[in-house]
Amino acid sequence: MNLAKGYWGSRSKVYTIAKNTVEKGLQYAYRDRKTKKREFRALWIQRINAGARQHGISYSQLMGKLAAKEIGLNRKVLADLAMNNPDAFKAIVDAVK
Repeated sequence: MNLAKGYWGSRSKVYTIAKNTVEKGLQYAYRDRKTKKREFRALWIQRINAGARQHGISYSQLMGKLAAKEIGLNRKVLADLAMNNPDAFKAIVDAVK
């Protein structure tokens, strides 16, 4: 019942309903910890692709050339540079061209 605290109506008051609700919530929490990682990776890829296309290169070409030049920046850092520091991102794109 402590885990059901804050739920609305009978979800926090009736034991059977609260138990079912808490179990379902724990299932969602377990599942979505994995889903969150997928969603962030997809978001980073979209941001990198948008930034790369502004400089005339596609995402796949950029990532391939980064790997070939052994520039070890991950997608999270590249996406942050593309969003918040476009000059640095442009320098990276120019370095791999």
